[in-house]
Amino acid sequence: MEHTVLVQQLVNGLTIGFVYALVALGYTMVYGVLRMINFAHGELFMLGAYFFFSLITGALTGHLFGSVALRIVVFVLITMGLVALIGTLVERVAYRPLRRSTRLSAVVSALGMSVFLQNAVMLVYGARQKVYPTEEIVPKFALEIGGVEISAMQLIICVLSILLMVGLQLFVLKTQTGTAVRAVSQDHDASRLMGIDVDRIIILIFMIGPALGAAAGVMVGMYYRQITFFIGWTYGLKAFIAAVFGGIGNIPGAMLGGILLGVLETLAAGYVSAGWKDAIAFFILILILIVRPTGLLGERVAEKL
Repeated sequence: MEHTVLVQQLVNGLTIGFVYALVALGYTMVYGVLRMINFAHGELFMLGAYFFFSLITGALTGHLFGSVALRIVVFVLITMGLVALIGTLVERVAYRPLRRSTRLSAVVSALGMSVFLQNAVMLVYGARQKVYPTEEIVPKFALEIGGVEISAMQLIICVLSILLMVGLQLFVLKTQTGTAVRAVSQDHDASRLMGIDVDRIIILIFMIGPALGAAAGVMVGMYYRQITFFIGWTYGLKAFIAAVFGGIGNIPGAMLGGILLGVLETLAAGYVSAGWKDAIAFFILILILIVRPTGLLGERVAEKL
């Protein structure tokens, strides 16, 4: 019985850990290329949850095209595209003018953009929480193995997250554009001398990260069924901790950090107290900064010779 509870907690932890990992990738990619933290990234994650909510509720009430499954796929892609577009606007408005300024200026600008997006959503959608029609779009299916129950939504989150993370890793390692991204993360000036359009690569990073965050926002909305305008701050902070945990600027590190943070949080909630879940996350951050400041897999920072 105790073994079954432990495995069930691990499954629950992996589910939320994959969400943290997807959001953490946005932080770590921006830091890897620009050496700055995009504190507005959590709000882009939140926008994904709200955009998909608008699309799916409108489709259910309006009886639009195709089956429910087709609508979900199409609306997830539309959501990712919209948030990717907003990510490029955020970079153009809030970060590019300050690219050569002090890091403090960039941090203040990022926090200001975060507050702006959060309040904009509150004004447009209202301060009350929104309830996802998950029961109408996800089949009531659960896989039971040895007393451990895995819901359909958990399977979707795990499988989709793995596909997105593997796809990102293959893109960075196996494509010509991915090679350009790695070059820019090492040295902007040398990349320009090699004919790489650094601004285009930075825009691409601000598209990929928010798109992955938007997918994570959709998953959170469908899994927990409730979203509010301040979830971006909560999940964004946890994802930032995950990125530092794994090694900021390190893509595999962000994945590992997110998964481990989700598992540790869930185990703490199950075996200690749910009220200590957030405290555990910050304790992990403090501990990793003291014991291994570069994270589990090390911080990817270019060496200047």
